[in-house]
Amino acid sequence: MSKIRLLLVDDHEVVRVGLRALLGRHPDFEVIDEASSGQEAVRKAMLHRPEIIVMDVRLNGMSGIEACREITQAAPDVKVIMLTSYGDDDTLFEAIAAGASGYVLKQIGSNDLIKSIETVGRGDSTLDPTTTSRVFARMREQARKKEESAFSDLTEQELRVLAFLSEGKTNREIADVLSLGEGTVRNYVSSVFSKLHVNNRAEAAAYAAAHNIRDYVG
Repeated sequence: MSKIRLLLVDDHEVVRVGLRALLGRHPDFEVIDEASSGQEAVRKAMLHRPEIIVMDVRLNGMSGIEACREITQAAPDVKVIMLTSYGDDDTLFEAIAAGASGYVLKQIGSNDLIKSIETVGRGDSTLDPTTTSRVFARMREQARKKEESAFSDLTEQELRVLAFLSEGKTNREIADVLSLGEGTVRNYVSSVFSKLHVNNRAEAAAYAAAHNIRDYVG
């Protein structure tokens, strides 16, 4: 069985020395190199193509999360485990969004770190179900906010007009439903086009469908 090749990334030499001493003793691990910055991590990841990178989240200059994103985009076969002193959800979400396969607190025991590396080495993630559910909840919340912002420039009446327009109703039909003059509806439609930066009814309807407009009108 071939060894799991590791690249260690931390801007504190003492931490790197400790990690090398710990992980280098494992019979299935091989520490092939170290890096002290995000930029160096990206360069050495491309040079060595290690199986796993153990990288601190907070680095001087390019952060560990930024480096993780660059590495996983350029080399999807390279897995990254993020090390952090902070267990906040914002950092966790950013790390997972950047492509990290694992997220480990520095305070965990050495055996837990080794298990995390072994897990990622098998192609699995080190995220437990509780952590995963928090990540998906955050993703759903961000998607909801993005959809809301898609219509944030529209007034309530313009939103209603767009909803009916997306159903294929004509200006006359919309006017009848909303008890408005056809000319007034025409002005609303023009305003909607302008605010959404679309050129015609088809584009407006496609935009409305893509952003689930029915979730925002009564």
